Amino acid sequence: MSTKHCLLLLLLHLLAIIVLTVSAFPLEREKSLAIIREINRRGPYLALITVFPTEEYAFFSSDPFINDSKFPYVDLSGRRFRVGMVEDKKVIYVRCGVGMKSNETIPENDVAVLNIENYNVPNGGYNSLGRIGYRAEQFYSEGGEPNSAQLMLWFHVTNNWLQLATTLQGMKLERCVNSSLCLDTDPKVVIGLRGSTANTFVDNASYRNFLFLNFGVSSADMESSAVLMTSLSNGYPAIIFRGLSDLAGGQNGHNTVRLFGSLAASNVAKVVLQFIKLLPNEDHFQF
Repeated sequence: MSTKHCLLLLLLHLLAIIVLTVSAFPLEREKSLAIIREINRRGPYLALITVFPTEEYAFFSSDPFINDSKFPYVDLSGRRFRVGMVEDKKVIYVRCGVGMKSNETIPENDVAVLNIENYNVPNGGYNSLGRIGYRAEQFYSEGGEPNSAQLMLWFHVTNNWLQLATTLQGMKLERCVNSSLCLDTDPKVVIGLRGSTANTFVDNASYRNFLFLNFGVSSADMESSAVLMTSLSNGYPAIIFRGLSDLAGGQNGHNTVRLFGSLAASNVAKVVLQFIKLLPNEDHFQF
């Protein structure tokens, strides 16, 4: 057999593999899309999104979720969307991805730890490594002109949902992880503070204070604005509840996210469930 013939057979074989492989994905996707079309006909739904596995565990451990009898879930693009009822409200639940990993969640022998203060010259003097910049985000929305972005730095949750959430202040929350590990003070629900989102895990008291003094923010996370921007861009109401597990560097000693992360998750799940209970059925998609 000539070299040309061998090459032709190889190309045909590769082509067959590519066609078969590519065609297999649309079949699975079409199956999921068919289920989605059926689910959509039963809507509208509340979308409930958590970030961490501890939050998901806290939510489902209280047994508030009743699976849909026909379509308890649908898998799409690597995610599992669970369909059901919570407090007589139609809900679709999914856990989104976590932001960039912090040093606290990565074994120390896997990464180098950069202590910026070691680079100050003279010791404790001005740091010339660089600066942190802030800019507005380009925001496209259903209510805007096509291909014309608004420059926005602050995004507002849906006002009537925020007003409803104020009734949750005063809720009794859990103080202890177990009998030997408790917070120094009672946790509480605080509504209406400014939050911030970035792709870094904040564990630095000076930077935390800088954010508060310059932007008036009281929390720092790595996911909320993405969820909020996506919802508002498509014209849906949205509200964010976050359970704060640490002081972003303001603590004495190591960061407490590993100690109190599960407690923050269980408390925020409790608050969200109460909010869903208070939300009128006809108010799901009203601003």
